[in-house]
Amino acid sequence: MNSVVLGVIVFVCLIAAAFAGRALRGRLPAEHLSDESKDVIKLATAVVGTLSALALGLLVATAKSALDGAAAELRNSAAHIVLLDRVLAHYGPETKEARDELRRVMETHLSTNWDTGALVSNGNSPDDDTGIEPVQDLLRGLTPKTDAQRWLLTRALDVSGQIAEAHWLLVEVGDESLPRPFLVIMVTWLSVLFATFGLLSPRNPTVLLVLVVCAMSVAGAVFLITDMANPFRGVIYISEQPLRDALAQLGRS
Repeated sequence: MNSVVLGVIVFVCLIAAAFAGRALRGRLPAEHLSDESKDVIKLATAVVGTLSALALGLLVATAKSALDGAAAELRNSAAHIVLLDRVLAHYGPETKEARDELRRVMETHLSTNWDTGALVSNGNSPDDDTGIEPVQDLLRGLTPKTDAQRWLLTRALDVSGQIAEAHWLLVEVGDESLPRPFLVIMVTWLSVLFATFGLLSPRNPTVLLVLVVCAMSVAGAVFLITDMANPFRGVIYISEQPLRDALAQLGRS
């Protein structure tokens, strides 16, 4: 689900829960809202609030770590692409076709998967191309004539293997998302909290404004978690600039 839409849904659920609590306040007998009852409600709410805060904090940290990891993998892949091109350049003119194919793969990858910085939203993803595999096929067809060429070919295959591995790791990272049951439970916890807030709060504009701001803050946290969990899509995405910088270095003699 789109992270912005999910954030709006969470916001609506929390505000609806708060208003439901306010509506319930006027229907309950007076003894249900006595000082002793309020104390018990507050204690129970504190337990749920602590669980929700811990879960949200851990999820934000985990999502940020996943985003940073994917960005580091992309930069590492860009460096390996430039290194592969330089190794092939030292091998000799026999690798011209492989170097041209490497450039073509890079250009196709960028034009297919990114549009003005973010992944295009027409269903494309990092797994829509075959990565470095066409270049690897050409490398396996080379016949080294000297010990130096044999070493360079071995090195090129090793580097290309690292690029291929990073490519598929990024594909797996790009498909990550929050489990739906976990998300439902989290929103349920938060809705219970806001229903309690509405139940115990007095009826005045200041309290209503505070509840709206709190709901926006919590919905923003859910948005951050879901958006950062998909580093190639959404508002917070990984820039393709390292790949463009690598592309500019390819083909040099």
